[in-house]
Amino acid sequence: MKLRASQERGSAVVEFTLVSVLLVTLFLAIVQIGLVIHVRNTLVASAAEGARYAANANRGPADGADRTRTLLASSLSARLGGDVHVRTTEVGGAPAVEVTVTTTLPVFGLLGVERGLSATAHAIAEPGR
Repeated sequence: MKLRASQERGSAVVEFTLVSVLLVTLFLAIVQIGLVIHVRNTLVASAAEGARYAANANRGPADGADRTRTLLASSLSARLGGDVHVRTTEVGGAPAVEVTVTTTLPVFGLLGVERGLSATAHAIAEPGR
């Protein structure tokens, strides 16, 4: 059975709307995943740099925490600054500094699960600390 042109009138607009909604949703999901990966990578890099800074011979754990907070504040939103904890520990029998950063996992834009994302970094302490 053939459809007449008058019965198909306006179907292109409906098809465009349906496809557009799906494409926009897919695009926003990809952007959100990119944001989560960026926040995670920034968290890991800041924790690692804070641990290396605190492991220097003339620095202490408080210096590493301050360095980590400074890097997070300059790289991420103030809402994603997170909690920074520094402690001395041992890695393979060698003295080390451990920095743990916990922040919000962005699920919808910058809004998300509180304390849902965490990163830990270690650095071997220099002698003379």
